[in-house]
Amino acid sequence: MEARYWKEEAGKVRCGLCPHHCLISDGAVGICGVRRNDSGKLTALSYGLVSSVHVDPMEKKPFYHMHPGEGVLSFGSLGCNLGCMHCQNYSISQARPGRDDTNRIAPEEVPSMVRRSACRGVAWTYNEPTMWHEFAADASKACKKEGMFSVFVSNGYIEETPLRDLKGLVDGMNIDVKGFTEDFYHKICKAKLAPVLNAVQVAHDIGMHVELTYLIIPGHNDDRGEIDRFCRWAAGVDAEMPVHFSRFHPDYKMMDVPMTPAKTMEMAHEVAKAAGLSFVYLGNMRSGAEDTICPQCGNVAIKRAYFDVVKMSLNGGRCGKCGRDLNIIM
Repeated sequence: MEARYWKEEAGKVRCGLCPHHCLISDGAVGICGVRRNDSGKLTALSYGLVSSVHVDPMEKKPFYHMHPGEGVLSFGSLGCNLGCMHCQNYSISQARPGRDDTNRIAPEEVPSMVRRSACRGVAWTYNEPTMWHEFAADASKACKKEGMFSVFVSNGYIEETPLRDLKGLVDGMNIDVKGFTEDFYHKICKAKLAPVLNAVQVAHDIGMHVELTYLIIPGHNDDRGEIDRFCRWAAGVDAEMPVHFSRFHPDYKMMDVPMTPAKTMEMAHEVAKAAGLSFVYLGNMRSGAEDTICPQCGNVAIKRAYFDVVKMSLNGGRCGKCGRDLNIIM
């Protein structure tokens, strides 16, 4: 499949999908490993290439304010445009096409797969969905025609034009803001922070439902001041935007880093609430910060036990007790 978002330059091709802007020689691939220069044409090698497909709870993505308690048919492919040292899905994010354990599907097949799974929508997740932007867009369009929703679980490392082209096709994005300094992004993720922050703002501006995830890694992005700056920035985008702090566990190239202490997670929750964020959650741990609580009356609008919704007190997307809008899509 010929890729979108590229141009010829100096006898090579310049990819415009993400902020790396890879200049790719004939026969070579970009940083992501799945976009190749084939005789002066950029090819999307992972178009329709599926490495993983499962029904997951929306809460696992995590989406706490979008179709709570529902399952979503979740697809992964291969490749990523970041090089995160703590990647939990490195077996597919750092893999390249040619593996025996992948399958090709057409975008038109996805709606019927969603129906068979008894779900109402699809999630592009596991590896970075931007890497198969063309397929995710085509399949999301097919799903939209069938009245199904579509979400991205993304690192947010995408250029503005391809992100805006998802308007009307992708209904929601959970974007990882992996730290809040350029130094962290450079050393740990091999990328830059500023484009991610821009992607969050653009996704919000074009009407997508946006939730943020910040994985707290001890000794790297757990400074109280850094977390406070992140929270105040997020509140400036939209104080009603749900923010998830996730507990780190050792993985990939960061096996020597300990699990995030519970007190650090609790500190982040406290800082986020003080910054004015209405909906703050702690993930990868048991806590009282899994529930959706109405900021106006204190009603537990959604009671959760890890990924399971135990009880809901809602009237549509509003608090079932006082009627406050909770920014929830049912």
